[in-house]
Amino acid sequence: MLSGINTPDDLRRLPVEDLPQVCGEIRKFLIDTLSRNPGHFASSMGTVELTVALHYVFDTPRDRIVWDVGHQAYSHKLLTGRRDRFDTLRKLGGLSGFPNPAESEYDSFIAGHASNSISAALGMTVASKLSGEPRRNVVAVIGDASISGGLAFEGLNNASLSSSNLLIILNDNDMAIDQNVGALNEYMTRINTSKSYNHFRYKVYHFLKKLHLIDEQHRGLILRFNNSIKALLTRQQNIFEGLDIRYFGPYDGHDVVRIVRALNDIKDMEGPRLLHLRTRKGKGYKPAEDDPVTWHAPGRFDPATGVRVVESAAGRPPKYQDVFGHTIIELARQNPKIVGVTAAMPTGCSLSYMLEEMPRRAFDVGIAEEHAVTFSGGMAKDGLIPFCCIYSTFLQRAYDEIIHDVALQRLPVVFCIDRAGLVGDDGVTHHGVFDMAYLGSIPGIVVSSPMNEHYLRHLMYTAQSGKYGPFAIRYPRGNGVLVDWQCPMHELPVGKGRKLCDGDSVAVLSIGPIGNDVQAVISELGDDGRHVAHYDMIFLNPIDEEILQEVGSRFAHVITVEDGLVRGGLGSAVIEWFNDHGMSVGVKRIGVPDRFIAQGTIAQLRKECGMDNASIKKYILEILKKSDK
Repeated sequence: MLSGINTPDDLRRLPVEDLPQVCGEIRKFLIDTLSRNPGHFASSMGTVELTVALHYVFDTPRDRIVWDVGHQAYSHKLLTGRRDRFDTLRKLGGLSGFPNPAESEYDSFIAGHASNSISAALGMTVASKLSGEPRRNVVAVIGDASISGGLAFEGLNNASLSSSNLLIILNDNDMAIDQNVGALNEYMTRINTSKSYNHFRYKVYHFLKKLHLIDEQHRGLILRFNNSIKALLTRQQNIFEGLDIRYFGPYDGHDVVRIVRALNDIKDMEGPRLLHLRTRKGKGYKPAEDDPVTWHAPGRFDPATGVRVVESAAGRPPKYQDVFGHTIIELARQNPKIVGVTAAMPTGCSLSYMLEEMPRRAFDVGIAEEHAVTFSGGMAKDGLIPFCCIYSTFLQRAYDEIIHDVALQRLPVVFCIDRAGLVGDDGVTHHGVFDMAYLGSIPGIVVSSPMNEHYLRHLMYTAQSGKYGPFAIRYPRGNGVLVDWQCPMHELPVGKGRKLCDGDSVAVLSIGPIGNDVQAVISELGDDGRHVAHYDMIFLNPIDEEILQEVGSRFAHVITVEDGLVRGGLGSAVIEWFNDHGMSVGVKRIGVPDRFIAQGTIAQLRKECGMDNASIKKYILEILKKSDK
């Protein structure tokens, strides 16, 4: 049947009894395809029935489905005309791994960062109402982990006060990427509401409305009264009904016929509603059901056996995240003030090692980056040294907290910024290319990036003293460059870089691991390489003014290289310093250009951005040629 479904209109022509077969075929398609072309597996396997039911009941794309995060939206792509291109998923020039309106009219809103769906969907319901056009249904699909985020609560609070017809689908699988944490997760496992009660209340409400005994203006008072009676009788309080949001469920999220019936029952109701579905990550594929954390993004695997294709790590450098994870334990054993904080990514950033060995000193606060930063600030205020580890792209969400709750008080929070720079196939919503630009302008914060694993350890050792105030260390996704990464640690002079090689024609200033590529290019240049000076800046803020003075007085041409946005990063800082000190130096900036970058491999994207080894070599040779003249 799936081969005959090219749009949701094709799906709606089927009898409801055929939908379980469609769901089975979608699962088989996902298993076959994702075993060869890796992606986010367990999440999408868990929402097949929900996705089929939504497109079956609602008139998409006129009706809107707003996905939260988007890990779970692969079935949605298959049903909306992208099945034949699905093998291009997460590839250069192919389909995005997340919903994106630039890709399809069925993708109502950008997804990639958690907790934004309710606010966006509420805005769409208000826009529809103000347009004067016939009613448009808007559905926000949000997970039990995402709904704990602050933005989701802000949206819920506003939805309860708005006369909107927003429908919220709570996809409750008791998981984020790692296990959910917090009181709200515990609450979700207990919540229940009677179907007969909801049906009875719906009938009574419309009966009283027909008699003009109540109206929409006073609907909230009736809801609150009903909720109070219900809580008294059932000895159970419902947080959503406490917010005047009608609650239905929880229902089996893998019974597609039941979900269709429920959606048809509530889709035309007035006012905000929430449908609670219990689902299972990895549903339909036992290895993923048994280990949804590993199978969140498992890579390639044998679909018949479930055996994952894992490259041997023997003889290879470790991942930067693992160097962080092992080093923070090493430091914490010596320094009792050190604590670790992450926002729902203990495995992704390797704080899981500390959570296992030192559970009282490591904290996973859930999808709550703003809280993670201010929580860290509170601990720092009273004498601790928090290492707050958050992906670069997610740390953007806590920018005000970094300024207001940490930097203003010069609190010694160590920001370990994982996934800094281009991240590859996760694409535009996940590239960590803005952190140097958005942190470098904050007074008093140290912004640094190590060229290799040894310098990551040195920077962590330096930061743990607490005497420098807020201290940011950015490092990329993936493996480092040193097999022998464990080394004695020592304190670095903050604001001081290092000269790696001298030359007489052009100076290259780099920051972070991309400096290893510069070194490789200089080696490739042979005799020409002796004309190239290379400096590893290490620190963006404070920047090494002695190096800049030396470079500005010796060289007419400078190249800056960084794995970050060129506007506002290292190159901009160097140009500003030369300008402020009256030095006329030609500066070529190599880095991520001033535009959003789609998905692809790291090598492909660096080439596209003009920051691969070939591009660096080309720019150096062009300057050397000019120097000869």
